[in-house]
Amino acid sequence: MAQQLSRISYTKDVMNPLKKQIEELRLELQKATQKINLEALEAEKKSLEAEMQEADFWHDSAKAQKISKREADLSRRTAPWQKLQEAVDDLAELAASNDAGLQKELSSQLKILVKNFDGLKVNLRFQGPFDDHDVILAIHAGAGGTDAQDWAQMLLRMYVRWAERHKLKIETIDQSAGEEAGIKSATIKISGADFLYGKLAGEHGVHRLVRLSPFNAKNLRQTSFAKVEIMPSIDKPGEVQIDERDLKIDVYRAGGHGGQSVNTTDSAVRVTHTPTGIAVAIQNERSQLQNKETALGILRSKLVQLQLDQHVQNLADIKGPNQSAEWGHQIRSYVLHPYKQVKDLRTGYETTEPDKILDGNLDPLIDAGLEKL
Repeated sequence: MAQQLSRISYTKDVMNPLKKQIEELRLELQKATQKINLEALEAEKKSLEAEMQEADFWHDSAKAQKISKREADLSRRTAPWQKLQEAVDDLAELAASNDAGLQKELSSQLKILVKNFDGLKVNLRFQGPFDDHDVILAIHAGAGGTDAQDWAQMLLRMYVRWAERHKLKIETIDQSAGEEAGIKSATIKISGADFLYGKLAGEHGVHRLVRLSPFNAKNLRQTSFAKVEIMPSIDKPGEVQIDERDLKIDVYRAGGHGGQSVNTTDSAVRVTHTPTGIAVAIQNERSQLQNKETALGILRSKLVQLQLDQHVQNLADIKGPNQSAEWGHQIRSYVLHPYKQVKDLRTGYETTEPDKILDGNLDPLIDAGLEKL
């Protein structure tokens, strides 16, 4: 009898530290799920699932696609947390059996769950109002002529390659070719992952390139600039209320290089927000209505980004963008000659492998920016 009691006491002594660690993990997990409001996200997901089961769901295909996308996004965000919660609960239940023979296996499982939790905790830093949105990324060639337009295209390729590495969806909204090479500007939408705006917001700003110019007969060193705009994609008009009296809408015939690419109707649309002077012109779609909706969506994104940049609460308080100030303050330099280096001027992160960065290996730079949050 004494030996049996001793064995029970020994088992409890062995298992108690493990049970304590599991309980600590469960409490931390509970705090994290409260912080991201997991319960509300799950409730929204269930509501959308019920809506998707209705017989007339696909009668309005545009609305149905938006609901389906939102449900898929919520599933992707909530599933890892739900899975972790269930795994931790199962582990706690097994530990409660006080079976010392399971100690090694339980300890091993606990390490895996802690590692999974550490990975998910990264998302807790994204608490901004638009951090969970998809991204509208726009690139504009700056000072430097043809070199700047080529540099803008290099940056576009860099972000597209980064998105491809992460298996994200890329949609070209608008693109204007340069006279000799490269692009004057381009706008794309990136979607397919959680917290894209939160992750990419640090790329917003002026990017500087130093290299031997391939467009200069004497092959001289050239400095070029391009501006990268990172904006949250505003899919719901209700998120950003714009007074229609503040909008000027112009329609015109879309341009092109001839043939079938030129529209024969006034389908291109330019929307101008008169208080700030921000204008968005779209001519990609054949329908004037589609171009107008796309332009309004981009305008909302631009206004939200300007609001965030100027740290104001209301759209009515924002001022027009100060281009001259922005162009004078690059956030990152890419040097290809006389030495090789990429240096982020805000975080101090630098690397001597610019070719890898320009091929889409942006994660070290993005992570360095997130560490500053």
